[in-house]
Amino acid sequence: MDKLKMQTPNLIDKNIEQIAKLFPNVMTETRDEAGNSKRAIDFDLLKQNLSDVLVDDEDERYRLDWPGKKASLLKANTPINKTLRPCREESVDFDNTENVYIEGDNFEVLKILQESYLGKIKMIYIDPPYNTGNDFIYKDNFKISKEEYEEEIGAVDEEGGKLFKNTDSNGRFHSDWLSMMYERLVVARDLLKDDGVVFISIDDNEVHNLRKICDEIFGEENFVANIIWEKVHTRKNSSKYFSISHDHIITYAKDKINWDRHLIPRDNTDAYKNSDNDPKGPWKPDPITAHNYYSADYIIEKPNGVKLKRPQDRYWVYSESTWKERVAKNEVIWGEGDSYPMVKRYLSEVQDGLVPITIFDRKFAGDTSMAKGELSDLLLLGALFDYPKPSLLIKRLQQITTSSNDIILDFFSGSATTAHAAMQLNAEDGGKRKFIMVQLPEQTDEKSEAYKAGYKTIAEIGKDRIRRAGKKIKEELKEKNKQLKLGEKPIDAAKLDIGFRVYKTDLTNMKDVYYHPEKLQQGQQLSFLENNIKEDRTPDDLLTQVILDLGLELNLPIEKKDILGNTVFIVQTNALVACFDNNINFEIVDEIAGLKPFKVVFKDAGFTDDKDRINVEERFKRLSPETVISVI
Repeated sequence: MDKLKMQTPNLIDKNIEQIAKLFPNVMTETRDEAGNSKRAIDFDLLKQNLSDVLVDDEDERYRLDWPGKKASLLKANTPINKTLRPCREESVDFDNTENVYIEGDNFEVLKILQESYLGKIKMIYIDPPYNTGNDFIYKDNFKISKEEYEEEIGAVDEEGGKLFKNTDSNGRFHSDWLSMMYERLVVARDLLKDDGVVFISIDDNEVHNLRKICDEIFGEENFVANIIWEKVHTRKNSSKYFSISHDHIITYAKDKINWDRHLIPRDNTDAYKNSDNDPKGPWKPDPITAHNYYSADYIIEKPNGVKLKRPQDRYWVYSESTWKERVAKNEVIWGEGDSYPMVKRYLSEVQDGLVPITIFDRKFAGDTSMAKGELSDLLLLGALFDYPKPSLLIKRLQQITTSSNDIILDFFSGSATTAHAAMQLNAEDGGKRKFIMVQLPEQTDEKSEAYKAGYKTIAEIGKDRIRRAGKKIKEELKEKNKQLKLGEKPIDAAKLDIGFRVYKTDLTNMKDVYYHPEKLQQGQQLSFLENNIKEDRTPDDLLTQVILDLGLELNLPIEKKDILGNTVFIVQTNALVACFDNNINFEIVDEIAGLKPFKVVFKDAGFTDDKDRINVEERFKRLSPETVISVI
């Protein structure tokens, strides 16, 4: 039911609507005094529409602008005091896995990962909200009290930051969606390797705007392709205009000159046989005529004396000299009577794969029906998402882009299809691709099957999907290894990484006094060193923040040792050694120095005696002079 405005009409709004009907190109967006987006008119463009001479505009230039763009760029460049906290109980094989699942606002996560994964990600795939009016949840910059929250419709994050749906009634239209995407892609670009690539799924609603902001962020010269994916095959006869059956996948390289596109593996090699023991190996028959190929016009004479002209509207594939050469090499299958001969196409001579095309049909990449079936089979639930992506689609993108050991990032993880696809591809080709999934713990609808099944957030769905998919893939690999064909090599299922480390975003582990000690008042000085770490933080929490602060990756192996009564963390053999205990036994310095670590971190208040704290650096200079020592 519409709510009556109970006031006189706003003639300005009415006039704007009339102008929009006549001149839709002059419509833009601006902000009112309260900072809310609203429709507005670009008066310079309106003047030009009403003038038969050029109207000067000193600000005219080729660009895409919207209210909030500068603020979005500033936000992308501003540091945040956030960190990640490990969650071992929700992880799978935490100590050994190289995969990562992060719960939290993806913009904050991208900022947190900036140092550790700068220039290290080979492929980014995201399936962001399409801004269709009810699918866009974003985090606003202000906080509300619990009382205010109870009066609002919506949700809040753990800090009270309001989460909104970007509906038409919210009055924010394109601008908020553009700002949301812009600030995330600006940060994400820096995470890509020089030969990295980003794939972004989108529909017709925002594809034009997405292309523009990607041209600006990645450079229009690095645009690779607009892939058209056939997401549904059925026709909706209830559609008012067209029955939409496709999505776009916009593709940009970090630097297109460096990007090495891979070929899609052939799936029709079984068609090649060697029934006549041809020394050149397996072959299949190929026609000698084509519609779109032209060579000289000549007569072919078969061994049975039949003479053949080229068929009408078709052409010989081979020139006359090449044809005679194929005949001389006994590479022709003549056939009977007046049938046209065929030539042998040898497997050894064909390209080792197929060049991908920009049309991904459902047979090649699956569709939403397949995707829903996957989720239903794994989670034993009905439709959880309207248009999920099938793992086959994401696997195809990974085949085109990645090699073994590459890192794949998806910061709109949803049901974690990207992780599923990476594990599946590793099981097929023996690769060791690693994934990083990022998902906001958005609440599921209390009336949904997912909620009733115990999935309170989208993140819980994603994590459980990875657990179940990993087990299934490993079981299928074991069965496949039992049924190998002659010449096929088994892939060791024991080496397939189906685990993942779970991390969740939170405020920094350190109290404000850690960052601003100059603000301490008299009487606080003595307790400063003891109290600069929040009381609820564990050594695992501290280690994670140190790893991120030092620019190390989250998937590095971590070993925990007891040395002389103190707990010591050893990361990647000797990349980092850390001890966050109180009352550290000074004798462990010699033990740690013997490992020749690159970096060592202690708590500033960890040593009982002040002279021990002072002597640590001198001791390392003598025993391991290359080690960099830090304290928190």
